[in-house]
Amino acid sequence: MTETRAPRWRLALALVVVAAGAAGFAIVFRETLALVWGVLGGSDVVSMIDGLPLWARVALPAAGGLAAGLVALAAARVREGAGVGFVMEAIVLGNTRVPLTRSLLNAFGSWLAIAGGSSLGREGPLIQIGAASGEAARRGLRLDDATARIVLAAGVAAGFAAAYNAPIASILFVVEVVTGVAVLEAVVPVAITTVLATVITRLSLGGDPLYGIKTFSSISLYELAAFAGVGVIAAPLGVGFLRLVSFVERGFAKLPLPARPAIGAAVGGAMLCALPLLAGNGFEPLGLLLDGKLAIAMVVWLLLVKPLATAAAVGSGNPGGVFTPTLLLGACAGTLFAVGLHEVFPSLSAPGAYALVGLAAALSATTHAPLTATVLACELSGDWAMVLPLLLACGIAAGLARKLYIDSVYTAELTRRGLRWRLTLDGRRIVTDQRQTVDVI
Repeated sequence: MTETRAPRWRLALALVVVAAGAAGFAIVFRETLALVWGVLGGSDVVSMIDGLPLWARVALPAAGGLAAGLVALAAARVREGAGVGFVMEAIVLGNTRVPLTRSLLNAFGSWLAIAGGSSLGREGPLIQIGAASGEAARRGLRLDDATARIVLAAGVAAGFAAAYNAPIASILFVVEVVTGVAVLEAVVPVAITTVLATVITRLSLGGDPLYGIKTFSSISLYELAAFAGVGVIAAPLGVGFLRLVSFVERGFAKLPLPARPAIGAAVGGAMLCALPLLAGNGFEPLGLLLDGKLAIAMVVWLLLVKPLATAAAVGSGNPGGVFTPTLLLGACAGTLFAVGLHEVFPSLSAPGAYALVGLAAALSATTHAPLTATVLACELSGDWAMVLPLLLACGIAAGLARKLYIDSVYTAELTRRGLRWRLTLDGRRIVTDQRQTVDVI
């Protein structure tokens, strides 16, 4: 990504198209979900599920999973790849193109599953549609390959920004997770597109941090040791969660479509009968955790059962992400860690501060992207004073997680396809088999 041959006006127009496409899709995606949940009697997915009779808490997710399975059957007929890993391959190697048809089908299937209340993240389809907007710009404006790869990267950042209202973390996500390198030819267009997408999203959905403005107490230098402990526990938590999802996925692979996602969603729906807070991506309980408003017993249950509900939904083939569910697991672990510490050191910071550090550390453990996780936590909460404990915990979590499991949540997807993806000080290494290594700088 070091050469741009297309005229500047084409690149500029492409960036506008990508920003508008990613932001517009995110707005429609979120607003239509809210509309459906409102019709079903709730202000959000948790209150909607909580208001349903027990049988409907199972039937509604199962129906959403069945519909998503039918869409997956149609998508399987399109001989194109899909997923964030495929987008990464298209951007870095340039040997494939982001599929427009399959991206749209996957996004629709994800919407159906999420609307039914399944424990799924929403970031996956938003990021992929952002990249698909870049692919549409490539085709419509006849961009050359070098320019198109930059525009695709900008689309990923725009989709991430539209999902989390976190423009700086979006740029870091592209640099740390997607490209692995920071070159001016890519960073400048990515930054511009991210700003445009964020502005469009904020004009429609508001400009406050996703979880409101938090102001945790000042952190003493001595307390940094305690926050380092959050990073230590987040590493096995994140790795264990990824392995659980992979294990469940292998088990469900024996079942046919479209029954597979319906069964997985019904299993998650059975858990909703006892614990409605499991519904959706975890946004609602995460906000309560940061405010310190969730009972400790409930935090324990969420930490134990949320991974199972998410693994059942994702592992059975319901299209969706694990990004926000991972944040919730980390926040639960951070909260419980703080409660234990307060028994011995009652003057330490509030559990909400540890929840914030925990969510970032768990994300860092699963993505191997400590800078993205640190900045995302600051942008989600508006509390930049927490940057030191966040950096420390995220760095520790990423380092330990990579020792426990070499792949991140995204590179694991590539590894399953036979493309081993590594980042070193010598640059990016793509190992296609035991004899061949390709360096991408």
